[in-house]
Amino acid sequence: MLGANSKPLEQRLFGRPAAWLVKHKVRANTVTVVGVIVQCGVALTLFPLGHLWLGAVILAAVATTDALDGTMARLSGAVSKWGAFLDSTLDRLADAAIFAGLTIYLAREGHTWGVVAGIGAVAAGAIVPYARARAEALGYDAAVGIAERADRWRLALVAALVTGLSGIWQVLAAALGLAALASLVTVGQRMAAVRRQALAEAAGSAGGEPGGAAGEAAGGPTGATGGVPGGAAGRRAAGQ
Repeated sequence: MLGANSKPLEQRLFGRPAAWLVKHKVRANTVTVVGVIVQCGVALTLFPLGHLWLGAVILAAVATTDALDGTMARLSGAVSKWGAFLDSTLDRLADAAIFAGLTIYLAREGHTWGVVAGIGAVAAGAIVPYARARAEALGYDAAVGIAERADRWRLALVAALVTGLSGIWQVLAAALGLAALASLVTVGQRMAAVRRQALAEAAGSAGGEPGGAAGEAAGGPTGATGGVPGGAAGRRAAGQ
């Protein structure tokens, strides 16, 4: 990940190309769709046919322009929820195509354990973004973990490049296994983060109950009118 300085860097790298495309009426969503089509096409043709190093180089080059559509959207003032949804959804498709392509290669070569690792990488990698999306839909923050999308991409492409140049399939199999394991760890980290936030939220809500109880106690067990304000205050303190 590029971190906090990613936007200035994006502007320097893609500012001019993005401005040229916007000037010629090219939409950011069009660039998003075309980019994913290229990624899926390369991953599902070159990788299964054994052209690992070539596929890795092309995908790495395409990945460097992954921020182009976002830069275009900002320049054209076309940033939208639909664009963000489209970009995120198609990213998942590209991720699956890359790991599936590598897994198909290992299957064609008859490397059973590599296939198992590849299937694990595809399955576990799909849960990582789901865990974050589901957490955010519930109002929690789950932007944590050791294996985000960029990390899994780098691991897969470097392993494909090394295997393509050396012919050592175990490198690719090990990388896919590591990607699967790291994805599962990331899911666990996100689940733990959400659980901490949920427990803290529950504790905060429960913290208001004593006020209500105190109010009721002050009004007496018979529910005298003097206890009503105290109970109401307790409920307001609890945010109910």
